[in-house]
Amino acid sequence: MLSRIMSGSIRNLDREYDCTVRLLDDTEYTCTIQRDAKGQYLFDLICHHLNLLEKDYFGIRYVDPDKQRHWLEVTKCIAKQMKSQPPFTMCLRVKFYPPDPAALKEEITRYLVFLQIKRDLYHGRLLCKTTDAAMLAAFILQAEIGDYDPGKHPEGYSSKFQFFPKHSEKLERRISDIHKTELIGQTPDTSELNFLQKAQMLETYGVDPHPCKDVSGNPAFLAFTPFGFVVLQGNKRVHFLKWNEVTKLKFEGKIFHIYANQKEIILTYFAPTPEACKHLWKCGVENQAFYKLEKSSQVRTVSSSNLFFKGSRFRYSGRVAKEVMEQSAKIKREPPEIHRAGLVPSRSCPSITHGPRLTSVPRTRRRAVHISIMEGLESLRDSAHSTPVRSVSHGDSFMPRSRSLATDASEGSAVISDEAYSPSDSVLPTPVAEHSLELAVARQINGAPCSIKEEKESEAGTPSVGDAGDLSDSRATVEGAEGASPLSEVEQVNTFVLSVLRLLLVTIGLLFVLLFLLIVLTESDLDVAFLRDIRQTPEFEQFHYEYFCPLRRWFACKLRWAGSLLINK
Repeated sequence: MLSRIMSGSIRNLDREYDCTVRLLDDTEYTCTIQRDAKGQYLFDLICHHLNLLEKDYFGIRYVDPDKQRHWLEVTKCIAKQMKSQPPFTMCLRVKFYPPDPAALKEEITRYLVFLQIKRDLYHGRLLCKTTDAAMLAAFILQAEIGDYDPGKHPEGYSSKFQFFPKHSEKLERRISDIHKTELIGQTPDTSELNFLQKAQMLETYGVDPHPCKDVSGNPAFLAFTPFGFVVLQGNKRVHFLKWNEVTKLKFEGKIFHIYANQKEIILTYFAPTPEACKHLWKCGVENQAFYKLEKSSQVRTVSSSNLFFKGSRFRYSGRVAKEVMEQSAKIKREPPEIHRAGLVPSRSCPSITHGPRLTSVPRTRRRAVHISIMEGLESLRDSAHSTPVRSVSHGDSFMPRSRSLATDASEGSAVISDEAYSPSDSVLPTPVAEHSLELAVARQINGAPCSIKEEKESEAGTPSVGDAGDLSDSRATVEGAEGASPLSEVEQVNTFVLSVLRLLLVTIGLLFVLLFLLIVLTESDLDVAFLRDIRQTPEFEQFHYEYFCPLRRWFACKLRWAGSLLINK
């Protein structure tokens, strides 16, 4: 029997899983990993495949069956982190945005960050004013199709590409004018560098938004950037706390708290689900450690609660920003070759049906397009069913200075765009492993047939293209209705009762542990005055002869019986 158990364990250890990682250029890297392989092994494989040395800015992201995003932890086993069945599908994304992308040592790193920010622009995460948007799009055109050529680029050629969730003809004309007149002669690497420098000055640079609700039930987006913690509502940045001002991040259930040392500010927000709130907290802990600390040796394990027996514990594993920059300065090698994927008119960016246009998708990239849309932001369909907020937030009027020179001189909320910040409008609310009807229709328009699986999913009631434009309005209606209803007193009482029961159980458990430890010490041969006095009491002698000695003889008998069985076998 023992041999069968050991052979089964060996077979489990030898089991291999297929893993597919979708890269920033929408290509796929497929490999086979052992069952006990850790996240660091897979991450190193991808970085070796990309010839990437400045890898600390990047991470591997996956989405569980509940459509909750997670970062793959490099110190833990991959199979234990994944809640889905193999084969596993993940994405390589920028996890920590460089504070100054132009200061990156190698061009390959700048190119990958360029691809990530271009993706952020397309999905609505990098929101900016129209003038800045036109300049960014023109840099992308110059980097990927080169100088304007009347023979190759007919009138209206910029309309063939989808840079943003929504386009206007005026914006397209402005993009074409800049590309034709202001960027002539720029090489791809120069255009990418100019793009990064321009994007780095925007208020939403490095924003990976987490949908939440404030104390009034209004939708908000929380994010961690290289410069601090931000809260975005409407078209404004309503809160900005620098990393040296943030003292503590806590969460309990769906409730997320941010503590600041200036004016004792406490901000409270509600996440859609407890899992989303925990993900938000872990992202905050990692970003604060990466950007704030001087050395990785200063990293400490963080608890989500003040009580040691409650909450989650998490520790950031990796180098901090200052160490990464110091290590990058030591890189001395020939620059690796970069294979850029240029744009082709009418077959450029993945189409987004929430915008006014459907553009074409190259057939070789259609499968990779889907995951790039799915990984953008958790679907707000979950947040529409979240708990209405009812909490206390202090310092709502506190609006610290922006990092940009333009807003340093101003007071109050910083306007980030002409439109409301709503990155979810560019994300299709479907599970990660499935394709939506919008993508299926886009494929039909582009001349690609739909699969049988996609047709079945569309028949199951996935929102149609015509309904997609109304998603944001209906979502806002549902959220407004829920935000108006206060948190029920029953839920508050249940939360309090659960906390009291948890405290009671932990207290009883500690008492039993202490009692057991005391019995072990008194029955031992330790000659300590305190234990010697206990042994001489009549109560202890009665306990020793009536209970402890019979129990010890019973355990010894059972052990001898089990040993004889093993010997006979």
